[in-house]
Amino acid sequence: MKTKAEKELQLAEIKKVLAEAKGAVLVDFCGLTVAEDTELRRKVREAGASYTVYKNTLIALAAKEAGLDELNAVLEKNTAICSSADAVAACKVICDFAKDHKKILLKAGIVEGKVVTVDEVKAVAALPPREVLVAKMLGSLNAPISGLVRTLNGTVAKIVYALDAVREQKEKQSA
Repeated sequence: MKTKAEKELQLAEIKKVLAEAKGAVLVDFCGLTVAEDTELRRKVREAGASYTVYKNTLIALAAKEAGLDELNAVLEKNTAICSSADAVAACKVICDFAKDHKKILLKAGIVEGKVVTVDEVKAVAALPPREVLVAKMLGSLNAPISGLVRTLNGTVAKIVYALDAVREQKEKQSA
C-alpha cells in the first residue's frame, strides 16, 4: 500500500509525462509474459522512450488536470504509458511490438497534447522517422533551386558557344 506522499509524487510524475511528452500511448499489457515485457521495455529504451505502469485512478486525476478527460473512457484493467519526446517514437515502438504480440492492446494515444484514437496512433506510427521527413523536405526545397542553376548554366553555355562561333567567324574573315 502506497502512502499519500508516494501517490502525490506519482501523480506529479504522470502530470509531467502527460504535459511534456510529444507522443504517448496507453496500453493494456495484460497477458504479457515476463520475457515479453522485458523485450518490450528493451525496445522502448532503444527508441528513446519510457514505459511505466500506473494506477488508473492516478492517470484519471492527472488527465483531468491536464485537460485530457477523453482518456477516462479507456482507463480499465491494466494501464501502462509509453511516452517520448518525439511524437512518433512511442507510437512506432508500441505498434511494432503489438504486431508480433497480440496480447498487448492499444487503448489511446496523446500526440502533441491531444488525445487520439488507436487508429490515429497507428497512422502516426506509420510516418517515416523525423530525419527522413527533414531530408525529403530539404530535397523538395532544393529541387527548384537546382533546376534554376541548371537552366542558368545552360543559358550561359549557349552564350559562350555563340560568342565562340562569332570569334571563329571573325577569325576566318580576317584571315
